[in-house]
Amino acid sequence: MDISVVIPLLNEAESLPELSEWILRVMKANSYSFEVIFVDDGSSDTSWEVIESLNKSNSSLKGMRFRRNYGKSAALHVAFEAAQGDVVITMDADLQDSPDEIPGLYNMIVNDNFHIVSGWKKKRYDPVSKTLPTKFFNGVTRRISGIGLHDFNCGLKAYKKEVVKSIEVYGEMHRYIPVIAKWAGFPRIGEKVVQHQERKYGYSKFGLERFVNGFLDLMTITFVSKFGKRPMHFFGLMGTLVFFVGFLAAAGLGLEKLYLVYHHLPARLLTQRPSFFIALTTMVIGTMLFLAGFIGELISRNSPIRNNYLIERKIGVS
Repeated sequence: MDISVVIPLLNEAESLPELSEWILRVMKANSYSFEVIFVDDGSSDTSWEVIESLNKSNSSLKGMRFRRNYGKSAALHVAFEAAQGDVVITMDADLQDSPDEIPGLYNMIVNDNFHIVSGWKKKRYDPVSKTLPTKFFNGVTRRISGIGLHDFNCGLKAYKKEVVKSIEVYGEMHRYIPVIAKWAGFPRIGEKVVQHQERKYGYSKFGLERFVNGFLDLMTITFVSKFGKRPMHFFGLMGTLVFFVGFLAAAGLGLEKLYLVYHHLPARLLTQRPSFFIALTTMVIGTMLFLAGFIGELISRNSPIRNNYLIERKIGVS
């Protein structure tokens, strides 16, 4: 099978018939073998009934339904597990992503050998309250991840099958699939300028809180990717440095007290000096950080996925 189109959705009953017809038209024009997987993320409207009707008219239009709303990452995860196409293309169900972009994305994966191609909605039809935070969010993500994409959160993306079968998307990590894939060993990440269309039906399901959650998720991915299997390298180093700073401060106070006493100069008790307690607290924090790294190492060594490495090719071995 050439292509699996994955479409997570929530309360998009009005747009589904038009979107399906559009996708079928593109697939037929390019003679692709394909499947379309709709994932109903707990819709309260008639979205599932529409999906059932579409499947009856064309078996290539498939569906999965959650009992309740779990979020876009969960929808993508179950669809990635089910996808059979050599290239997996994701898009939103609100008609703001154009199916006419599918051939271009497919060719970049197949002919240009990208692992991932992400859409870039260079010209957007969103209010300023959404576009400005999005630009800031993308800029921070580029800086931290080292991936030169302009639009990390664009729902229109294409993946090699091996990518979606090798990564796990959970929580709200769908924004950072390129980052997750890069750390999993899929560095060839491209970008394609795609058409962004005005929303025709319904309303956006995302609020401004997604930017706060998105930043926290980025910190999580960055930390877990770098130190998930070696927590002592982070906590141990930080703990040692913090403890050393506290120890030097405490030693300095002690030496100062000895100097004053030796020269018969007035000297306050160390326990009457706030700086002594600051130094002591710093040493305690450093010790706690070091112990956190040690405990993390113990957990990591007993994890069933501690040696979960992806082997791309083999030669001469079974």
